[in-house]
Amino acid sequence: MLARLVAGLSVGFVPNTRESPPAITLIRSASMPSFDHALDARQGYAFSERVQTPVGFITRFAMGDTELAADQPCADPGRPGATLRAVAVLSHVYWETGVTDAIYFSGHVSATNKQRIAELIYQGVTNVSATFAFVVYAFDQAGQPAAYAPCFHSDDAALQGVLEKRGEDLALSVADDPSNDVPSPRNFAFQLGVKPFPAAQVLHLAAGAGRTLAKPWGFDPV
Repeated sequence: MLARLVAGLSVGFVPNTRESPPAITLIRSASMPSFDHALDARQGYAFSERVQTPVGFITRFAMGDTELAADQPCADPGRPGATLRAVAVLSHVYWETGVTDAIYFSGHVSATNKQRIAELIYQGVTNVSATFAFVVYAFDQAGQPAAYAPCFHSDDAALQGVLEKRGEDLALSVADDPSNDVPSPRNFAFQLGVKPFPAAQVLHLAAGAGRTLAKPWGFDPV
């Protein structure tokens, strides 16, 4: 049986598959700008300098007293030759850029973290607080030199939030079977939605290297 908590906005099931968790169907605003990026998980796991597709990582995630391990070593696109350790390698991220809007992540976790998430779901999540950090990279064609640069990130800060919730439904799910999208290393698809804790926090958006905009999240001090 697929381990899941029903996704926060609405839930659609992928027919005849156990390696994809329930899809979080997003309600998009026609008037708000949004950050809505599909990311290349294959490039995230097996980085190639010949490929220029966007990639992203959750580098820290804790839910209540349970912290998931950053147990997936990946090449850091922003620091050639360096390695970052990821809790999740991302395949999609969505944020409507509003100060109280949730961030939605889809990605891939290790077998160890899959079991930890499933255990929390089976036990019933009672503490929905979340602490996390993430970074999304895009290839900056106009850079000098052209290179990967962060385009949406927490600037290594630990953000405070709560699992997205509508009624009794929480936006958290993990697949039962290993992903076929990225067959190696062994990983499991998951989805997550996090709303901001009501405190002054900052998210960073960038159109390119040196073109960064700090956006309030949780509370607008102005």
